[in-house]
Amino acid sequence: MPVNWDKALQDAGAIFRAALERVDPLAMIGRCLSIEAGRLLVRTEYDQAEFALCDYDRIVVAGMGKAAARMALGVERALGDSVAGGLIAVKEGCTEPLSRLPLVEAGHPLPDDRSVRAAAGLLALGRDSGERTLALVLISGGGSAVVCAPAQGVSLQDKIATTSLLLSCGATIQEVNCVRKHLSAIKGGRLAEAFAPATVVSLILSDVIGDDPDAIASGPTVPDPTTFSDCLEVLRRYEIEERIPPGVLRFLRLGAAAKTPETPKPGDPVFTRTRSILLGTNRQALFAGRARAQELGYETMVLTSRLAGEAKEAAPVILAIGKDIAASGFPLARPACLLSGGETTVTLRGAGKGGRNQEMALAFLAALERSPKDGEELFFFSVSTDGSDGPTDAAGAFASAQILSRARAAGLNPQVFLSENDSYNFFDSCGGLIRTGPTNTNVCDIQILLVPRGE
Repeated sequence: MPVNWDKALQDAGAIFRAALERVDPLAMIGRCLSIEAGRLLVRTEYDQAEFALCDYDRIVVAGMGKAAARMALGVERALGDSVAGGLIAVKEGCTEPLSRLPLVEAGHPLPDDRSVRAAAGLLALGRDSGERTLALVLISGGGSAVVCAPAQGVSLQDKIATTSLLLSCGATIQEVNCVRKHLSAIKGGRLAEAFAPATVVSLILSDVIGDDPDAIASGPTVPDPTTFSDCLEVLRRYEIEERIPPGVLRFLRLGAAAKTPETPKPGDPVFTRTRSILLGTNRQALFAGRARAQELGYETMVLTSRLAGEAKEAAPVILAIGKDIAASGFPLARPACLLSGGETTVTLRGAGKGGRNQEMALAFLAALERSPKDGEELFFFSVSTDGSDGPTDAAGAFASAQILSRARAAGLNPQVFLSENDSYNFFDSCGGLIRTGPTNTNVCDIQILLVPRGE
Protein backbone atom coordinates (compact mmCIF):
# COMPACT_ATOMS: atom_id res chain seq x y z
CA MET A 1 0.00 0.00 0.00
CA PRO A 2 1.57 3.35 -1.03
CA VAL A 3 2.33 5.70 1.85
CA ASN A 4 0.13 8.78 2.08
CA TRP A 5 2.97 11.20 2.79
CA ASP A 6 0.63 14.17 3.31
CA LYS A 7 -1.26 12.27 6.01
CA ALA A 8 2.01 11.24 7.65
CA LEU A 9 3.08 14.89 7.81
CA GLN A 10 -0.32 15.94 9.15
CA ASP A 11 -0.24 13.24 11.84
CA ALA A 12 3.31 14.12 12.87
CA GLY A 13 2.29 17.77 13.09
CA ALA A 14 -0.71 16.93 15.27
CA ILE A 15 1.42 14.81 17.59
CA PHE A 16 3.98 17.59 17.89
CA ARG A 17 1.32 20.22 18.60
CA ALA A 18 -0.11 18.07 21.40
CA ALA A 19 3.37 17.83 22.90
CA LEU A 20 3.79 21.61 22.74
CA GLU A 21 0.40 22.28 24.30
CA ARG A 22 1.35 20.22 27.35
CA VAL A 23 4.36 22.44 28.03
CA ASP A 24 2.77 25.77 27.15
CA PRO A 25 4.15 28.12 29.85
CA LEU A 26 0.98 30.20 30.11
CA ALA A 27 -1.16 27.13 30.75
CA MET A 28 1.37 25.63 33.17
CA ILE A 29 1.62 28.80 35.26
CA GLY A 30 -2.18 29.02 35.27
CA ARG A 31 -2.42 25.49 36.64
CA CYS A 32 0.25 25.79 39.32
CA LEU A 33 0.20 29.37 40.66
CA SER A 34 -2.53 31.05 42.71
CA ILE A 35 -3.27 33.23 45.73
CA GLU A 36 -5.71 31.74 48.22
CA ALA A 37 -6.57 32.93 51.74
CA GLY A 38 -3.56 35.26 51.89
CA ARG A 39 -1.09 32.64 50.75
CA LEU A 40 0.82 32.22 47.50
CA LEU A 41 0.42 28.60 46.41
CA VAL A 42 2.61 26.72 43.96
CA ARG A 43 1.38 23.23 43.07
CA THR A 44 2.75 20.93 40.38
CA GLU A 45 2.70 17.17 39.85
CA TYR A 46 6.27 17.15 41.18
CA ASP A 47 6.17 19.56 44.10
CA GLN A 48 4.17 22.04 46.12
CA ALA A 49 4.93 25.05 48.28
CA GLU A 50 3.09 27.92 49.95
CA PHE A 51 4.12 31.32 51.24
CA ALA A 52 2.20 33.56 53.66
CA LEU A 53 1.92 36.96 51.99
CA CYS A 54 1.88 38.73 55.37
CA ASP A 55 5.57 37.84 55.63
CA TYR A 56 6.43 40.01 52.62
CA ASP A 57 6.17 43.65 51.65
CA ARG A 58 6.28 42.99 47.92
CA ILE A 59 6.48 40.37 45.18
CA VAL A 60 8.95 40.93 42.34
CA VAL A 61 9.37 38.83 39.20
CA ALA A 62 12.65 38.16 37.39
CA GLY A 63 12.62 36.14 34.17
CA MET A 64 15.11 34.88 31.61
CA GLY A 65 14.99 32.58 28.60
CA LYS A 66 12.94 31.80 25.52
CA ALA A 67 9.79 30.99 27.52
CA ALA A 68 10.13 33.75 30.12
CA ALA A 69 7.67 36.18 28.52
CA ARG A 70 4.89 33.60 28.33
CA MET A 71 5.65 32.48 31.87
CA ALA A 72 5.49 36.12 32.98
CA LEU A 73 2.13 36.57 31.26
CA GLY A 74 0.85 33.66 33.32
CA VAL A 75 2.18 35.25 36.51
CA GLU A 76 0.51 38.56 35.67
CA ARG A 77 -2.82 36.81 35.15
CA ALA A 78 -2.49 34.70 38.30
CA LEU A 79 -1.23 37.38 40.70
CA GLY A 80 -2.54 40.63 39.21
CA ASP A 81 -1.83 43.72 41.30
CA SER A 82 0.18 41.68 43.78
CA VAL A 83 3.15 41.99 41.40
CA ALA A 84 5.17 45.03 42.45
CA GLY A 85 7.68 44.97 39.59
CA GLY A 86 10.54 43.11 38.02
CA LEU A 87 12.28 42.48 34.71
CA ILE A 88 11.90 39.81 32.01
CA ALA A 89 14.69 39.05 29.49
CA VAL A 90 13.94 36.97 26.39
CA LYS A 91 15.40 35.95 23.07
CA GLU A 92 14.57 38.44 20.35
CA GLY A 93 11.12 37.67 18.96
CA CYS A 94 9.95 35.58 21.96
CA THR A 95 7.65 38.29 23.31
CA GLU A 96 4.19 38.52 24.88
CA PRO A 97 2.00 41.57 25.64
CA LEU A 98 2.92 42.14 29.30
CA SER A 99 1.20 44.91 31.23
CA ARG A 100 3.03 45.02 34.57
CA LEU A 101 6.52 43.65 33.91
CA PRO A 102 9.18 45.34 31.74
CA LEU A 103 10.33 43.11 28.88
CA VAL A 104 13.71 43.27 27.13
CA GLU A 105 14.91 41.30 24.12
CA ALA A 106 18.52 40.14 23.85
CA GLY A 107 20.92 38.01 21.79
CA HIS A 108 20.75 34.24 21.34
CA PRO A 109 22.51 31.80 20.97
CA LEU A 110 25.34 34.27 21.53
CA PRO A 111 24.94 37.14 24.00
CA ASP A 112 25.14 40.79 22.98
CA ASP A 113 25.16 44.22 24.61
CA ARG A 114 21.43 43.87 25.35
CA SER A 115 22.21 40.67 27.28
CA VAL A 116 24.68 42.61 29.43
CA ARG A 117 22.10 45.33 30.16
CA ALA A 118 19.49 42.69 31.01
CA ALA A 119 21.85 41.00 33.47
CA ALA A 120 22.68 44.34 35.08
CA GLY A 121 18.97 45.03 35.52
CA LEU A 122 18.30 41.66 37.13
CA LEU A 123 21.28 41.98 39.48
CA ALA A 124 20.10 45.48 40.48
CA LEU A 125 16.61 44.07 41.15
CA GLY A 126 18.23 41.48 43.41
CA ARG A 127 20.40 43.95 45.30
CA ASP A 128 17.36 46.20 45.87
CA SER A 129 15.47 43.33 47.49
CA GLY A 130 15.40 42.69 51.20
CA GLU A 131 14.34 40.08 53.73
CA ARG A 132 10.65 40.94 53.20
CA THR A 133 10.82 40.52 49.42
CA LEU A 134 9.37 37.45 47.70
CA ALA A 135 11.06 36.99 44.32
CA LEU A 136 9.63 34.72 41.64
CA VAL A 137 12.39 33.83 39.19
CA LEU A 138 11.15 32.42 35.87
CA ILE A 139 13.85 30.29 34.25
CA SER A 140 13.87 28.60 30.85
CA GLY A 141 16.33 27.54 28.19
CA GLY A 142 18.12 30.37 26.44
CA GLY A 143 18.65 32.24 29.68
CA SER A 144 22.40 31.69 29.48
CA ALA A 145 22.61 33.89 26.39
CA VAL A 146 19.92 36.52 26.96
CA VAL A 147 21.40 37.34 30.37
CA CYS A 148 25.16 37.90 30.38
CA ALA A 149 27.33 39.45 33.08
CA PRO A 150 30.99 38.81 32.25
CA ALA A 151 33.14 38.12 35.30
CA GLN A 152 35.72 40.73 36.28
CA GLY A 153 38.53 40.73 33.75
CA VAL A 154 36.51 38.90 31.06
CA SER A 155 35.09 40.93 28.17
CA LEU A 156 31.80 40.35 26.36
CA GLN A 157 33.72 39.57 23.18
CA ASP A 158 35.76 36.98 25.07
CA LYS A 159 32.56 35.34 26.30
CA ILE A 160 31.04 35.37 22.81
CA ALA A 161 34.15 33.78 21.29
CA THR A 162 34.30 31.14 24.03
CA THR A 163 30.58 30.30 23.78
CA SER A 164 30.80 30.08 20.00
CA LEU A 165 33.68 27.61 20.25
CA LEU A 166 31.86 25.49 22.81
CA LEU A 167 28.66 25.40 20.77
CA SER A 168 30.47 24.24 17.64
CA CYS A 169 32.85 21.64 19.09
CA GLY A 170 30.26 19.05 20.10
CA ALA A 171 30.18 19.84 23.83
CA THR A 172 26.99 18.99 25.72
CA ILE A 173 24.85 21.79 27.13
CA GLN A 174 26.00 20.80 30.63
CA GLU A 175 29.64 21.21 29.56
CA VAL A 176 28.92 24.52 27.82
CA ASN A 177 27.15 25.83 30.90
CA CYS A 178 29.91 24.66 33.23
CA VAL A 179 32.23 27.14 31.52
CA ARG A 180 29.57 29.84 31.16
CA LYS A 181 28.88 29.77 34.90
CA HIS A 182 32.49 30.36 35.82
CA LEU A 183 32.82 33.30 33.45
CA SER A 184 29.73 35.00 34.85
CA ALA A 185 28.68 37.30 37.66
CA ILE A 186 25.03 36.15 37.48
CA LYS A 187 25.05 32.45 36.58
CA GLY A 188 25.98 29.50 38.80
CA GLY A 189 24.05 30.78 41.83
CA ARG A 190 25.25 34.37 41.58
CA LEU A 191 21.71 35.75 41.05
CA ALA A 192 20.59 34.07 44.28
CA GLU A 193 23.60 35.69 45.92
CA ALA A 194 22.39 39.10 44.71
CA PHE A 195 18.85 38.51 46.01
CA ALA A 196 19.87 37.21 49.46
CA PRO A 197 18.31 37.50 52.04
CA ALA A 198 15.08 37.69 50.02
CA THR A 199 12.93 34.58 49.56
CA VAL A 200 13.58 33.28 46.04
CA VAL A 201 11.20 30.85 44.33
CA SER A 202 12.47 29.66 40.96
CA LEU A 203 9.86 28.29 38.54
CA ILE A 204 11.75 26.28 35.94
CA LEU A 205 10.98 24.98 32.46
CA SER A 206 13.66 22.42 31.63
CA ASP A 207 15.53 22.34 28.34
CA VAL A 208 18.28 19.98 29.48
CA ILE A 209 18.53 16.21 29.65
CA GLY A 210 18.01 15.02 33.20
CA ASP A 211 16.33 18.31 34.25
CA ASP A 212 19.17 19.34 36.58
CA PRO A 213 18.38 22.91 37.77
CA ASP A 214 22.08 23.85 37.84
CA ALA A 215 22.28 23.23 34.06
CA ILE A 216 19.10 25.07 33.02
CA ALA A 217 20.04 28.63 31.94
CA SER A 218 23.33 27.95 33.77
CA GLY A 219 21.64 27.71 37.17
CA PRO A 220 21.44 31.37 38.28
CA THR A 221 19.59 30.63 41.54
CA VAL A 222 20.92 27.19 42.57
CA PRO A 223 24.22 25.85 43.92
CA ASP A 224 26.87 25.06 41.34
CA PRO A 225 28.52 21.63 41.77
CA THR A 226 31.08 22.29 39.03
CA THR A 227 34.51 23.88 39.45
CA PHE A 228 37.10 25.92 37.57
CA SER A 229 39.08 22.71 37.15
CA ASP A 230 36.05 21.13 35.46
CA CYS A 231 36.01 24.03 32.99
CA LEU A 232 39.65 23.43 32.03
CA GLU A 233 38.90 19.73 31.58
CA VAL A 234 36.08 20.58 29.12
CA LEU A 235 38.48 22.70 27.07
CA ARG A 236 41.04 19.87 27.04
CA ARG A 237 38.45 17.22 26.20
CA TYR A 238 37.40 19.01 23.03
CA GLU A 239 40.93 20.20 22.20
CA ILE A 240 40.01 23.88 22.10
CA GLU A 241 42.25 25.12 24.92
CA GLU A 242 44.63 26.83 22.50
CA ARG A 243 41.74 28.56 20.69
CA ILE A 244 40.16 30.09 23.78
CA PRO A 245 40.76 33.86 24.25
CA PRO A 246 43.83 34.41 26.46
CA GLY A 247 41.87 36.45 29.00
CA VAL A 248 39.37 33.63 29.49
CA LEU A 249 42.05 30.98 29.84
CA ARG A 250 43.95 33.14 32.32
CA PHE A 251 40.78 33.69 34.40
CA LEU A 252 39.92 29.97 34.47
CA ARG A 253 43.45 29.05 35.49
CA LEU A 254 43.40 31.62 38.30
CA GLY A 255 40.15 30.07 39.51
CA ALA A 256 41.57 26.55 39.37
CA ALA A 257 44.50 27.81 41.47
CA ALA A 258 42.02 29.23 44.05
CA LYS A 259 43.09 32.79 43.25
CA THR A 260 39.58 33.96 42.37
CA PRO A 261 36.33 33.01 44.18
CA GLU A 262 34.43 29.87 43.14
CA THR A 263 30.73 29.91 42.34
CA PRO A 264 28.45 29.34 45.39
CA LYS A 265 28.33 25.66 46.32
CA PRO A 266 25.74 23.45 48.09
CA GLY A 267 25.42 24.53 51.70
CA ASP A 268 26.24 28.18 51.02
CA PRO A 269 24.06 30.49 53.20
CA VAL A 270 22.85 32.41 50.13
CA PHE A 271 20.57 29.44 49.36
CA THR A 272 18.93 29.34 52.83
CA ARG A 273 15.73 30.97 51.53
CA THR A 274 15.65 29.65 47.98
CA ARG A 275 13.32 27.07 46.46
CA SER A 276 13.34 25.60 42.94
CA ILE A 277 10.19 24.07 41.41
CA LEU A 278 10.17 22.24 38.08
CA LEU A 279 7.17 23.10 35.89
CA GLY A 280 7.67 21.36 32.57
CA THR A 281 9.93 18.79 30.92
CA ASN A 282 10.62 17.01 27.67
CA ARG A 283 9.20 13.83 29.18
CA GLN A 284 5.83 15.49 29.83
CA ALA A 285 5.73 16.70 26.22
CA LEU A 286 6.52 13.20 24.94
CA PHE A 287 3.75 11.65 27.03
CA ALA A 288 1.25 14.16 25.63
CA GLY A 289 2.46 13.35 22.10
CA ARG A 290 2.03 9.66 22.85
CA ALA A 291 -1.59 10.20 23.90
CA ARG A 292 -2.35 12.07 20.68
CA ALA A 293 -0.66 9.40 18.54
CA GLN A 294 -2.77 6.74 20.22
CA GLU A 295 -5.91 8.77 19.48
CA LEU A 296 -4.84 8.79 15.82
CA GLY A 297 -4.67 4.99 15.84
CA TYR A 298 -0.91 4.39 16.20
CA GLU A 299 0.73 1.77 18.38
CA THR A 300 3.03 4.09 20.28
CA MET A 301 6.22 3.93 22.33
CA VAL A 302 8.29 6.63 24.02
CA LEU A 303 11.84 5.45 23.44
CA THR A 304 13.67 8.00 25.61
CA SER A 305 13.69 11.61 26.77
CA ARG A 306 17.49 11.53 27.04
CA LEU A 307 18.67 11.23 23.44
CA ALA A 308 22.15 12.74 23.26
CA GLY A 309 25.40 12.47 21.33
CA GLU A 310 26.05 13.44 17.72
CA ALA A 311 22.85 14.01 15.75
CA LYS A 312 24.24 12.21 12.71
CA GLU A 313 24.99 9.13 14.83
CA ALA A 314 21.59 9.02 16.56
CA ALA A 315 19.62 9.05 13.28
CA PRO A 316 20.77 5.63 11.95
CA VAL A 317 19.74 4.04 15.27
CA ILE A 318 16.20 5.37 14.90
CA LEU A 319 16.18 4.23 11.27
CA ALA A 320 17.20 0.72 12.36
CA ILE A 321 14.32 0.52 14.85
CA GLY A 322 11.94 1.73 12.15
CA LYS A 323 13.13 -1.00 9.81
CA ASP A 324 12.44 -3.63 12.46
CA ILE A 325 8.91 -2.28 12.87
CA ALA A 326 8.34 -2.27 9.11
CA ALA A 327 9.76 -5.76 8.56
CA SER A 328 8.52 -7.68 11.57
CA GLY A 329 6.29 -5.55 13.78
CA PHE A 330 8.96 -5.38 16.49
CA PRO A 331 8.96 -3.60 18.93
CA LEU A 332 5.65 -2.13 17.69
CA ALA A 333 2.97 -3.34 15.32
CA ARG A 334 2.03 -1.13 12.40
CA PRO A 335 0.77 1.55 12.24
CA ALA A 336 3.44 2.60 14.66
CA CYS A 337 4.72 5.81 16.23
CA LEU A 338 8.09 5.91 17.97
CA LEU A 339 8.78 9.05 20.03
CA SER A 340 12.06 10.27 21.43
CA GLY A 341 13.40 13.49 22.87
CA GLY A 342 16.49 15.11 24.28
CA GLU A 343 19.24 17.26 22.85
CA THR A 344 21.89 16.04 20.45
CA THR A 345 24.98 17.92 19.35
CA VAL A 346 26.65 18.80 16.05
CA THR A 347 30.40 19.05 15.63
CA LEU A 348 30.90 21.59 12.87
CA ARG A 349 33.35 20.44 10.21
CA GLY A 350 31.84 22.07 7.13
CA ALA A 351 30.82 25.60 6.19
CA GLY A 352 27.12 24.88 5.74
CA LYS A 353 24.00 26.04 7.53
CA GLY A 354 21.63 24.08 9.76
CA GLY A 355 20.78 22.86 13.24
CA ARG A 356 20.86 19.60 15.15
CA ASN A 357 17.32 18.58 14.15
CA GLN A 358 17.90 19.29 10.48
CA GLU A 359 21.21 17.44 10.67
CA MET A 360 19.51 14.44 12.26
CA ALA A 361 16.85 14.34 9.54
CA LEU A 362 19.55 14.60 6.86
CA ALA A 363 21.58 11.81 8.50
CA PHE A 364 18.40 9.69 8.51
CA LEU A 365 18.09 10.25 4.75
CA ALA A 366 21.76 9.53 4.10
CA ALA A 367 21.49 6.23 6.01
CA LEU A 368 18.27 5.38 4.18
CA GLU A 369 19.90 5.98 0.82
CA ARG A 370 22.79 3.67 1.72
CA SER A 371 20.42 0.91 2.86
CA PRO A 372 16.85 1.40 1.62
CA LYS A 373 15.54 -2.13 2.33
CA ASP A 374 12.56 -2.01 4.74
CA GLY A 375 12.90 1.77 5.08
CA GLU A 376 10.89 2.96 2.08
CA GLU A 377 7.71 3.56 4.12
CA LEU A 378 9.23 5.35 7.12
CA PHE A 379 8.51 8.98 7.95
CA PHE A 380 10.90 10.81 10.31
CA PHE A 381 10.22 14.20 11.89
CA SER A 382 12.75 16.02 14.15
CA VAL A 383 12.01 19.44 15.59
CA SER A 384 13.02 21.83 18.35
CA THR A 385 10.25 22.69 20.79
CA ASP A 386 11.33 26.34 20.87
CA GLY A 387 10.79 26.75 17.11
CA SER A 388 14.43 27.58 16.41
CA ASP A 389 16.93 24.98 15.19
CA GLY A 390 20.44 26.41 15.12
CA PRO A 391 21.00 29.82 13.49
CA THR A 392 18.14 29.30 11.01
CA ASP A 393 14.47 30.19 10.56
CA ALA A 394 13.51 26.50 10.72
CA ALA A 395 12.47 24.46 13.75
CA GLY A 396 13.67 21.21 12.17
CA ALA A 397 13.01 18.98 9.17
CA PHE A 398 11.30 15.78 8.08
CA ALA A 399 12.70 12.90 6.07
CA SER A 400 11.09 10.20 3.95
CA ALA A 401 11.54 8.24 0.75
CA GLN A 402 9.57 10.99 -0.97
CA ILE A 403 12.14 13.61 0.08
CA LEU A 404 14.92 11.29 -1.04
CA SER A 405 13.28 10.97 -4.49
CA ARG A 406 13.07 14.74 -4.78
CA ALA A 407 16.75 15.03 -3.87
CA ARG A 408 17.76 12.49 -6.49
CA ALA A 409 15.70 14.28 -9.13
CA ALA A 410 17.47 17.53 -8.24
CA GLY A 411 20.91 15.90 -8.25
CA LEU A 412 21.42 16.44 -4.51
CA ASN A 413 23.51 13.95 -2.54
CA PRO A 414 22.52 13.78 1.17
CA GLN A 415 25.97 12.54 2.23
CA VAL A 416 27.74 15.48 0.56
CA PHE A 417 25.48 18.00 2.31
CA LEU A 418 25.91 16.13 5.60
CA SER A 419 29.69 16.33 5.36
CA GLU A 420 29.35 20.11 4.96
CA ASN A 421 26.83 20.45 7.84
CA ASP A 422 24.54 22.01 5.24
CA SER A 423 21.22 20.44 6.16
CA TYR A 424 19.25 23.69 5.86
CA ASN A 425 20.06 24.24 2.20
CA PHE A 426 19.43 20.57 1.39
CA PHE A 427 15.93 20.58 2.87
CA ASP A 428 15.17 24.06 1.61
CA SER A 429 15.67 22.65 -1.89
CA CYS A 430 13.63 19.48 -1.22
CA GLY A 431 10.75 20.99 0.72
CA GLY A 432 11.46 19.21 4.02
CA LEU A 433 11.98 22.18 6.36
CA ILE A 434 9.62 22.65 9.30
CA ARG A 435 8.96 26.29 10.16
CA THR A 436 6.89 27.04 13.26
CA GLY A 437 8.18 30.45 14.31
CA PRO A 438 8.91 31.09 18.02
CA THR A 439 6.78 28.84 20.22
CA ASN A 440 7.66 30.66 23.47
CA THR A 441 8.33 27.36 25.21
CA ASN A 442 11.48 25.24 25.33
CA VAL A 443 11.86 21.61 26.46
CA CYS A 444 14.62 20.32 24.16
CA ASP A 445 13.83 18.47 20.91
CA ILE A 446 11.28 15.88 19.81
CA GLN A 447 11.65 13.15 17.19
CA ILE A 448 8.65 11.35 15.71
CA LEU A 449 9.04 8.21 13.60
CA LEU A 450 5.88 7.00 11.86
CA VAL A 451 5.51 3.60 10.21
CA PRO A 452 2.09 3.53 8.49
CA ARG A 453 0.00 0.38 8.18
CA GLY A 454 1.33 -2.03 5.55
CA GLU A 455 -0.60 -4.06 2.99
